[in-house]
Amino acid sequence: MYICIPNVIPMSIVVKEVKSKKELKKFVKFNIDLYKDSPYHVPGLIDEEMNITLNPKKNPAFKVCDAVLFLAYRDDEVVGRIAGIINRKSNEIWNQKNARFGFVDFIDDAEVVDALFGAVETWARNLGMTSLHGPMGFTDLDHEGILVDGFDQMGTMAAIYNYPYYPSQMERMGYVKDQDWHEFKIYIPDGVPDKHLRVGEIVKKKYGLKVLKFKKRKEIWPYAYKIFDALNKAYTPLYEFAPITEEQIEFYVKQYIPMIRLDMVAIVVREEDDVVVGFGISLPNLSEALRKAKGKLFPFGFIPLLKGMKAKPKVVDLYLMGVLPEYQNKGVVALIFNDLIPVYRDLGVIYAESNPELESNNAVQAQWDYFKREHHKTRRVFIKRFDS
Repeated sequence: MYICIPNVIPMSIVVKEVKSKKELKKFVKFNIDLYKDSPYHVPGLIDEEMNITLNPKKNPAFKVCDAVLFLAYRDDEVVGRIAGIINRKSNEIWNQKNARFGFVDFIDDAEVVDALFGAVETWARNLGMTSLHGPMGFTDLDHEGILVDGFDQMGTMAAIYNYPYYPSQMERMGYVKDQDWHEFKIYIPDGVPDKHLRVGEIVKKKYGLKVLKFKKRKEIWPYAYKIFDALNKAYTPLYEFAPITEEQIEFYVKQYIPMIRLDMVAIVVREEDDVVVGFGISLPNLSEALRKAKGKLFPFGFIPLLKGMKAKPKVVDLYLMGVLPEYQNKGVVALIFNDLIPVYRDLGVIYAESNPELESNNAVQAQWDYFKREHHKTRRVFIKRFDS
């Protein structure tokens, strides 16, 4: 359908809902085309976004979310894109009527930006929502937050990179800060900090914990679902989090477990019942590999990605970390890093990318107090509350 908002969208801009596979490909590729000259942008994979993430038949998130995709055209040329998302489960848990915007990109043009956001705001209002915030995805495992500081830093697979004009355009439209995330470079020490070693030994004995390591992929499969169960419990208090459903867990397990590096995974379990109480899943930083792939696995894009996964990386991404609430601030994180630091040192890793951490989550940021660190990026969720 076409969106027409009198006195909001200029006649030179046409906003069209994505309906066909051809239009969906334009939607996905616009991000890659817009950033083709940026030395910091890390593109996603076109086929993965088209056939999995944005495919209602494949992504179980669509069972708890309503979504719409829009493209903005000027003279038949794509000049912007945006998704509108309503996570019904999150709204129920947090007792709100928020719509989300995500997958948003645009040229630096106020007419284009107003057209895109006008379309999503109208869609959200028509469905009874009282505010629009983002960028956010379907779940907390999707990309979140517009970059507001750190535009000269390389992006990562797990986070959004955007041009500096994005936050300025948001503020111009009356959107305000709702939440910030901080990102850190954590430099790998020559050895495990003494305090970590001491705390780790105390924690193991006091709570009957042990760290699991895996040599074969089939060994981790029985723990994959336990990890997501722990993730659901650990992330429950966090901003806008909605527990991941069993069907979504199945989806993520099949998607992510085959690609992990076993040596870069540390799982902490309670010995008496084998319950996962903490986990640290890291990966070689694949930013340069994804840049070489340019959004395509085939015919040759898979080669740098395979090399990147098997390489001795200089940078690693801390992809997923979590600790059950009853074990937080009790030294479980020390156990995880007591295992991972020697692995990183043997590989020659210089630093780890923390990826986004809520600025209000003091506990997770305090875990870096014993490391040399650099706060090098900040990203923000903006919100606009509709007039009643």
